[in-house]
Amino acid sequence: MPENLRLHHPWLVAVWPGMGHVALNAGVYLLSKLGMTAVAELESGELFDIDHVEVKEGIIQPARRARNRFFVWTDPKKEHDLVVFLGEAQPPIGRFPFCRQVMGFAREVGVERVFTFAAMATRMHPEHRSRVFGAVTEREGLDELQRLDLELLEDGNIGGLNGVLLAAAAEVGLPGVCFLGEMPHIFARLPFPKASLAILEVFKTISGIKLDLGELAEQAQAVEEQLGELLTQVEEQYGQQFSGNDEDEDEESEPESVEIEGVEGEEPDRDRIAEMFEAAAKDRSKAFELKRELDRLGLFKEYEDRFLDLFKKRG
Repeated sequence: MPENLRLHHPWLVAVWPGMGHVALNAGVYLLSKLGMTAVAELESGELFDIDHVEVKEGIIQPARRARNRFFVWTDPKKEHDLVVFLGEAQPPIGRFPFCRQVMGFAREVGVERVFTFAAMATRMHPEHRSRVFGAVTEREGLDELQRLDLELLEDGNIGGLNGVLLAAAAEVGLPGVCFLGEMPHIFARLPFPKASLAILEVFKTISGIKLDLGELAEQAQAVEEQLGELLTQVEEQYGQQFSGNDEDEDEESEPESVEIEGVEGEEPDRDRIAEMFEAAAKDRSKAFELKRELDRLGLFKEYEDRFLDLFKKRG
């Protein structure tokens, strides 16, 4: 635990990359709009292996393992400080021991409640409202889900660390909840900010945090229009097999999907990206605009380390 880190009734939000970038974008939005600061990094040992190396201009780059970082926001109202855990990837082995490590840090800093965000793939139309499903670690939490008028995930499973972390939280007696934002199953490989927005609207209500969701709402509207047009093209080509009822799919599964990588035919303007990094370094609230552009160009993974370094503690 970092020295002199004293938090007031903190809550933990944990996110990883996954379907629709739903959890990751929600977590990054919190980092950006709350001006959060990186305070610690979890050493994962040999849990993460190396399955590829990057090549730039013919030169093989040094191998790197996925990083796992903690960020902190101090609540000016002194109700609940916030800790965001952002993992670059989920370990292929040892997931429960890994989650126990995360909970070890959480207990050291006094975390009182744990949240995870995830995606729920259904046959929803991109223009429909994204529902938020919920599951909790203890029966007392069901009343809160009902008050929020959320969809209860009554049966099924939550794949990956979004669920496993909550099992680790329950093991040490910490209450936890998973919020799953609904998204269209055929666009599972594309960012779907409407689901991230729906989750953060619920989290904002629960936490009482003052959080401007305007930028995320604007992005959600733009993506909704783009995907609506794309869905029309898909239906014209393949018929109505991709639309229809709202039968739920397994969370974080891999349904048949449409995949688009980056922006076809567009060369990234590296100078503009550099300017956006400079602007975000001076004003962290602009970091989500940068994330949005990197997603649009399919370049976030390439710039991920540099992006998250924007949230290092300033000297």
